[in-house]
Parts: sequence; C-alpha cells; structure tokens
Amino acid sequence: MSGDETMPQYAILIYEKELPGGAADIPPEVMEANLAVGPKIEAMGARVVHEQGLQPVARARTIHKGGAVTDGPFLESKEVIAGFLVVEAADLDQAVAIGKLLPIMDGAVEVRPLIEV
Repeated sequence: MSGDETMPQYAILIYEKELPGGAADIPPEVMEANLAVGPKIEAMGARVVHEQGLQPVARARTIHKGGAVTDGPFLESKEVIAGFLVVEAADLDQAVAIGKLLPIMDGAVEVRPLIEV
C-alpha cells in the first residue's frame, strides 16, 4: 500500500471478569504486558487508531427498544467488555495476530471488522 492508502479497520474487544477494584486490581505484570503491545503492533506494520478502557458495568445504562433505561449492561454474564482497540491491519489474520498479543487474565478477545464507510 502507498503511504496515503488506509488499511481496513478492526475492533478488538477485550472481555474479562470484572475485578472488584477495577483497574487497580489488575496485576502489575498484566499491565506491563499490555503496555508492551503497542510497539509489537507497530513492528507488524499495523497501527492502533484508538484504545480505551471502560468504567465498571455498575456505571453503565442500557437503553431498550421503546426508550426504557435500565442500570447495568445489556447482557448479564461473567465477563464484561473491559476495553477495546481499533486497529488498522492488512487483513483479518493480522488483526487476529494483534488480538493474540493482548494479555488476558480470565476472559477472551473478539476481533471484528468495522464497516467501511
């Protein structure tokens, strides 16, 4: 690709069991491993467009069809979306390789192509 073409974008969603103290309860080695991912992604020729951690689900509100608002997330499950990244990668295989770099304590990572507009 030439320098002015963009690669496809992928959302990488990080699912983890929610920790009682939130980010403060993440083990230091997991935080260090997470910080080390950025340079590895760049070395692959990919790019992080945006990354964000999320507040605890107790702070979430869900808006249902018809406008009713309830406390908490839409789905009740053991794992919650703890954070997400949007990356530009050559293809889905490369995006999955990036997802495999993320340190997971007790959850999973979902990689999903974004709709190109």
